[in-house]
Amino acid sequence: MAGPKAFVFDAYGTLFDVHSVVEAGRALTGDPQALSTLWRQKQLEYTWLRALMGRYEDFWAVTEAALRWALGRLAIRADEASIARLMEAYLSLATYPEVPDALAAMAGTPLGILSNGSPKMLAAAVRSSGLEGRLSHVLSVDAVRTYKPSPAVYELGTRAFGLPASDILFVSSNGWDVAGAKAFGYRVCWCNRLGAPTENLGVTPDLEVPRLDEILTALA
Repeated sequence: MAGPKAFVFDAYGTLFDVHSVVEAGRALTGDPQALSTLWRQKQLEYTWLRALMGRYEDFWAVTEAALRWALGRLAIRADEASIARLMEAYLSLATYPEVPDALAAMAGTPLGILSNGSPKMLAAAVRSSGLEGRLSHVLSVDAVRTYKPSPAVYELGTRAFGLPASDILFVSSNGWDVAGAKAFGYRVCWCNRLGAPTENLGVTPDLEVPRLDEILTALA
């Protein structure tokens, strides 16, 4: 497979580990993993529902609404200060261990992020993870006021890089995002960290790897 002219990465779950908020949840519950899992599930559901309803709110507001729902569903008592601390954890999520080396190895090709995250959230995550200066573009759905997997979101990548979708490798660890990007026309790499089955949506990724630092080998 010929090398792409640009790499575009999903952010949450691909570069940044959304479940690194578990540590912040320990002060509220003996099962912070359950809280993190439900929070993430509801966060994604709210993006899809808001897109379908045409009632956009940015990812920060969606993330807080999902957190409040998850706390209520799990009957976890949390005051406003505790909720604020959990939300702040989203601004400094840990990257997956291989991320710095993987991006360094791709440095000869333009790199970018295309994410549901709000501009504020993405700027904070990029800064706290030390990825500043490595990315040509950090693109937020806020520019089109809807969420993945809308084609309007994926079009942001082609416009920013000035390339056809077929010249860009879109990388995501989220199966539904992989399907959306492939349906739009990107070449797609699924970073399948959990060994999940492919989504049954009529499209399949061009590449599948368990870690981001295996992408260049898979392309060779």
